[in-house]
Amino acid sequence: MHPVLQKISDIGLVPVIKLDNPDQAVELASALIKGGIPVAEVTFRAAGADKAIAAIAKAFPDMLVGAGTVLTVEQVKKAVDAGAKYIISPGFDPEVVGYCVENNIPITPGCTNPSEVSLAIKMGLEVVKFFPAEAAGGIKVLKALAGPFAQMKFIPTGGIGPDNLNDYLALPNVIACGGSWMVPGNMLKENNWAGITALAQEAVRAMLDTSLRHIGINNPDNAASKAVAESFAALLGGCRETSKSYFAGPNAIESMFAPGPGTMGHIGLGVTSVRRAMTYYRSQGFSFDESTLVCDDKGEPKFVYLKDEIGGFAVHLVRK
Repeated sequence: MHPVLQKISDIGLVPVIKLDNPDQAVELASALIKGGIPVAEVTFRAAGADKAIAAIAKAFPDMLVGAGTVLTVEQVKKAVDAGAKYIISPGFDPEVVGYCVENNIPITPGCTNPSEVSLAIKMGLEVVKFFPAEAAGGIKVLKALAGPFAQMKFIPTGGIGPDNLNDYLALPNVIACGGSWMVPGNMLKENNWAGITALAQEAVRAMLDTSLRHIGINNPDNAASKAVAESFAALLGGCRETSKSYFAGPNAIESMFAPGPGTMGHIGLGVTSVRRAMTYYRSQGFSFDESTLVCDDKGEPKFVYLKDEIGGFAVHLVRK
């Protein structure tokens, strides 16, 4: 997968932006970055899209700014000259796709049926847009396409929001979801940058669905560990033994036989995607102990510890 598309996959979200006033571009980009989404698809539906892209690319060189609703080769050239890192088109235009492929420009054209996906594969693409997602059959169609086109990945856009976001991201052939709900037109008109930051944070929280899985308590020996677990079991119900600890309740409290990670113990946080969680939390100033990273047989992260303790507790992420 192209490095730009891999970064988009690691973030998981692509705000779709119709920006009528290019002068708002920098403040908008800043609001999205603060919200944990350093991605922007600036659509060519609005005049001056290339100017907005240029402003963002200059102010935030590391931001993944791309051009959307690109319909012609001329628009591709304008977008790339302005600093666009990728191109997104609503449909499959062989001329536009061919130009991008020949010039090593990442492009995700809209594909909603087997014929279009077949053409995309023939032209060497690994990722396409699925638009309009809900109107085109949504999750059922994406599941059906996964059978004959296992190598193709999708970025569904259209009719997606916080309520169905994770239903799409749970599909193995979906790398990210796009949508305009993160940057609504009324907030742009009002220059409500704080509101857009809040929506971006809300979208990330919805995507990661971070929750407390368990709290681990360090104990000096087996007897002390069992006593702690039994006390919590009296409150929560249930107590079971593992090779290194006792769990009380529905895996809520883990009482360790001997001191484990963390001065006082550890806290386990469940997330839908450890990879995307690591990307987001790094953007918020956290770092990770890479030596603790555990991946599944497909190379997808499923467990990792934060580098630093919080309140005397080591903290790890675990995939739900």
